[in-house]
Amino acid sequence: MTRSDDARYPIELREPLPGDMSMAVHKQTILYAREYGWDWTFEMMASRIAAEFIENFQPGLERGWIAVSNGEVVGSVFVVRSDDETAKLRMLFVDNAVRGRGLGGRLVDECLAFARDAGYSRIILWTNDVLVVARRIYEARGFMLLEEEPHHSFGKDLVGQVWGRTLYCPPQARISATSPMPQC
Repeated sequence: MTRSDDARYPIELREPLPGDMSMAVHKQTILYAREYGWDWTFEMMASRIAAEFIENFQPGLERGWIAVSNGEVVGSVFVVRSDDETAKLRMLFVDNAVRGRGLGGRLVDECLAFARDAGYSRIILWTNDVLVVARRIYEARGFMLLEEEPHHSFGKDLVGQVWGRTLYCPPQARISATSPMPQC
């Protein structure tokens, strides 16, 4: 029997196919329940994000990637339009079976390149402070913590965080006293 954690099986990134969105929601929900004790209400939020992506999809401004290894969905990430200048990274997920193979960074790199090519000047994301590995990936790629706020969600007391980074700024752009990101 083959396993997707076996490096002999490459990880392919592709656009979503029928069934991929619900599989990504399913796998991420189970992963977070096992690793963080989150309850079934996370599935509701993830399902809404996936449904909104499908319903409001804007080709050229939004994109999704499904990671597949040995025929199995092992990761996903999505970029959506927040406004004319801002892209939003959504639902980064890497299955345990392929952790340590650089997939999380590869998925975020795809998002950054796409958002830059689509003409966005910045990208933001929302996460929770307990998702330490994901936060390390974001930090390694220049994301900065912009705000955080305690909340009770998914059956847990959590600290939600908004992270962001610029993608392109004209040379005259400056960092203001109220924002750590240049105002482009």
